[in-house]
Amino acid sequence: MRAIGYRKSSPELDHLEGFDIPRPRPEGRDLLVEVRAVSVNPVDYKVASGGGPGAPRESDDIKVVGYDAAGVVVETGREARLFKPGDEVFYAGSVGRPGANMEFHLVDERIVGRKPRTLDFVGAAALPLTSITAWEAMFDRLDVAKPVPGAARAILILGGGGGVGSIAIQLARQLTDLTVIATASRPETVQWAKDMGAHHVIDHKKPLAIQIPALGMGSPGFIFATSPIGGVIADLAELIAPQGRIALINAEAADLFVFRAKSVSIHFELMFTRPMLQTADIEAQHRLLNEVADLVDSGRVRSTARENYGRIDAANLMRAMKFLKSGRAVGKIVLAGF
Repeated sequence: MRAIGYRKSSPELDHLEGFDIPRPRPEGRDLLVEVRAVSVNPVDYKVASGGGPGAPRESDDIKVVGYDAAGVVVETGREARLFKPGDEVFYAGSVGRPGANMEFHLVDERIVGRKPRTLDFVGAAALPLTSITAWEAMFDRLDVAKPVPGAARAILILGGGGGVGSIAIQLARQLTDLTVIATASRPETVQWAKDMGAHHVIDHKKPLAIQIPALGMGSPGFIFATSPIGGVIADLAELIAPQGRIALINAEAADLFVFRAKSVSIHFELMFTRPMLQTADIEAQHRLLNEVADLVDSGRVRSTARENYGRIDAANLMRAMKFLKSGRAVGKIVLAGF
């Protein structure tokens, strides 16, 4: 079967190629999925560059990335009980296993959801990784249902035009009573964040600690940083409410001690933790993806797919990774078919 991968990592992202590899066989609770569409995330190019969570050791073995997929179950392991052959599914996989940029892919059924019926495979492939990240960050880490005493019932989402920010805005609007403040700096990302449902959009290239008070609602109790906070950390420390809660995906170059005076709690979110470490609650990802599918099918949440780069091949994947790495992407980049 066809797979897109590499033998040696490269930060130039010029090293992907096509391989013919054996078709895997499912065991235990694994599903063998015929991959119909994938989307690209920052973790794809970080791992392919030689870094990122769970990055493989350098060797001559073929390495395949790809952590968002939608497809059809063709075979199941003997212990699988959540899905059967013919079921349409979507999922984000695990950095501890080969990625989904291959025709037939093995994935643990406990991190797989049913594909939304109202979306095609392309639309569905854009959602899993970002939905899991946003859901876990807001509901498992920040516990946004629990108010911060004296704080505004508001959440500041940094990076409202990106993949995670796009779905985080929607989930916050549909599942909470929070006022959603998103950040964006370009006309297209500002409009995208508004289209996703943000109540307010402010410019993260200007002082946030000035823009938040201007909204007239007080200090927000929650911050979800979907992008690095090094350049805005002083503003965040000033504007967040005492005893507020912050969820971080990336804290590079950030001195988190600045939050101590306000007793702010810091929560890291890595959606690969459950599958990579086989946590006792791993099946929570199956359940939350099914809830996201229900939200989509009821018309309350929309796919964040924005650009289709064509077939799943080495050239298109390298082009997608490079564009995503440039920081100019809005929403999600998807690819479909081999």
